[in-house]
Amino acid sequence: MKGAIIGDIVGSRLERSGPKTTDFDLFTTQCRFTDDTVLTIAVADAILHQKDYGENIKAYALRYPEAGYGGTFRQWMRDELSEPYASWGNGSAMRVSPVGWLFNDLDRVLAEAEKSALPTHGHPEGIKGAQAIASAIFLARQGAGKEDIRQFITDRFGYRLRRTVEEIRPDYVFDVSCAGSVPEAIIAFLDARDLEDAIRLAVSLGGDTDTQAAMAGCIAEAFFGGIHPRLEDVMNAFLPAEFIDTIAAFDAAMEVG
Repeated sequence: MKGAIIGDIVGSRLERSGPKTTDFDLFTTQCRFTDDTVLTIAVADAILHQKDYGENIKAYALRYPEAGYGGTFRQWMRDELSEPYASWGNGSAMRVSPVGWLFNDLDRVLAEAEKSALPTHGHPEGIKGAQAIASAIFLARQGAGKEDIRQFITDRFGYRLRRTVEEIRPDYVFDVSCAGSVPEAIIAFLDARDLEDAIRLAVSLGGDTDTQAAMAGCIAEAFFGGIHPRLEDVMNAFLPAEFIDTIAAFDAAMEVG
């Protein structure tokens, strides 16, 4: 989960203007947490305290209304939609990482990823994106190798993961769909040497950099064995106290479970 938050903060200042290179400062005073972090914390809090996903996501969004939500999501969180909200966007995948960490059975991970997506991202692509990220985290936690993760995601979800970041980057543009961003974020993880490299590669694609880096970062955290204390200290400096408290509760649950 912390890998997602760090990725979000790093990518926040570069959205739509990504550098198309991995050579950039990770943190600057222009960085901030965005809706990716707010809703990731909301999902973690819902699991830890057995709350309804949709109600908790909405409650957190209303507490942090300026975090950068999409237009339809803003209507949803204010109860202004007259029709069901079934987005195919990557909002379901950007917030799902706690599911991959806090459940210890793949079938349960897939089911909970779907439940976490449904309040806002009930489109099959929205559900698929959330399940892909959550299952990649779960498999990485269980010690699966990169090729095993690549093969599972390809077979289960049909994503094209034999491309590389170097091949994708030149022509890649801003894309908030699950179909057009989740595979690319997973590839950034697959190409990476470590957590920081995964985040840099995801940002270097350009486009929706905060979400791309959040998705790549959360898988990389699970695969490469956690977060360096230096990065965690910087992360905490950007976060409100209630987020830090939820992260502490998350860490405690991971130690028990």
